[in-house]
Parts: sequence; C-alpha cells; structure tokens
Amino acid sequence: MDREAVIRAESDRFGEVLAGTDPAAPVPTCPGWSAHDLLDHLVQVHDFWARVLGEDVREERDVAALEESAPPRPDSLPELLAAREAATTALLAQLAVLEDQEPRWSWWPPDQTVGFTRRMQTSEATIHRVDAELTAGLAPTPLTPEVAAGAVDQCVDVMWGYVPAWAQDESTALVELVATDTADRWTVDVGRWHGTGPESGNAFDLARGRRAQGDSAGSLPTATATATAHDLALWAWGRGPRSAVGITGDPVAVAALDRLVEQGIQ
Repeated sequence: MDREAVIRAESDRFGEVLAGTDPAAPVPTCPGWSAHDLLDHLVQVHDFWARVLGEDVREERDVAALEESAPPRPDSLPELLAAREAATTALLAQLAVLEDQEPRWSWWPPDQTVGFTRRMQTSEATIHRVDAELTAGLAPTPLTPEVAAGAVDQCVDVMWGYVPAWAQDESTALVELVATDTADRWTVDVGRWHGTGPESGNAFDLARGRRAQGDSAGSLPTATATATAHDLALWAWGRGPRSAVGITGDPVAVAALDRLVEQGIQ
C-alpha cells in the first residue's frame, strides 16, 4: 500500500467535502463535534505528527512542549481549509524521507516508531473522511479492500487494546472477524478491564479487544463477524451499521463484541 498516497487522497477528499458543508453541522459519528471541529481536529493531528517526526521527538517529556508551541489556527472556513492542506503536506513531507523503523514518540507504548505514525495516519485520514461525508449527508465513498483491511488491523492491534497497568484485565471470549472479499481473518480476544484509577480515584469498567496471542490463538472462536472488508472496517470504527455485518455465535461472546464496538472510537 502506498500509504502517503492514501493519506493525501483521503485528506483532500475530506477537505473537499467540508468546504461545501455548513461548519455548524453536527458530526453524527463524533458526538458533540461540529463540521468545524472535525476540520480543526485534522489540522491539529497532521500538524502535530509532522512536528513529532520533523523535530525527532522521542520522549514523553518533550510532547507537552511541542503541544504548547503549536501555531495558532485560523477560525474562518477558507483559512482553516488552507491550514489543513498545509498540515497534510508537512506530514507527508516527513513521511517521505523517514523509514518505518526509525524511532519516534507515539502514544502507543509498544510501538515507538515512524511506522506507527504512518499506519495510524492512514486509518485516521480515511475514517475522518468518512466522518466528513456522513456529516454532509453523503454515502461514504467505499474504502479499497487493502485500506479497509488495514483499518481493521489498526482496531485489533491498537484502538481496542488499551489497558492501564493498574487495571484488572479479564478475557470474555474469542471472536473471529472474517472479510468475505479479501479472505483476511482476525481472531480477537475480547474482554474488559476494570478498577479504580490511582490518581483520579474514578472507577472504570470498559471493554477491550486485542489480537489473540499464544495459547488463545489456538482456541476456537465462539462468535464470528462476517462482511466485506469495507463494512467490517466501518462497523469496527463505529462508522457503519451493525446490520451490514453478519454476527453469529454464543450470546455471551456476541454481547461482549457488541459492547466493544458500541464503546466507540472518536
């Protein structure tokens, strides 16, 4: 996959759609956001990661300073659209000269490399393009099978997997996601994490999912979700209907999978 080409095409489509959308229009897939907020978000994201890559940020302690030094963003729609174009171009310029294995900070502790940012920004640009189209009342432009499968990878390997070190982590079921058009399969260990945050004092009980590893990988799934890669990706990211995915199996496993997806990804 030419990820830079995907990021460029998806980001440009995102800007094209929002250029003709009421900035106050609500984003149905990001509760509480307007079209203006969505546009501003992608400007922030591309600018931030362009600077992480370009300034060789590798430590958590340097991130706050990077955020504090972010340039002010314009408020008008034309200026914000131009800022999106500039931020995307800056991000792509860094990705063009860096190799995946080169070290850079990321918010995902297991992967502190340029490759994480390249993969994450491929999915982020794609999913936010879908958000823009839904905000404008348009049917989402289909994801290519390769991009869609990569978006499911990102859910299974990253977006569903956060568990704080202090939490109790419990597995509920193994489920299998099956893409009918690409023959891709993902075996996912679905469960929950819970406990009281040591700093906040707040109680948590949240769903989580991760690619099955070790002994779990050899066990038989008790539920299956089947659809095209496009429909699986949109459903997994909370941008497509459950009705587009055929989900069968043990009720406990199905309920755990539903809870995970319904928890949502902003």
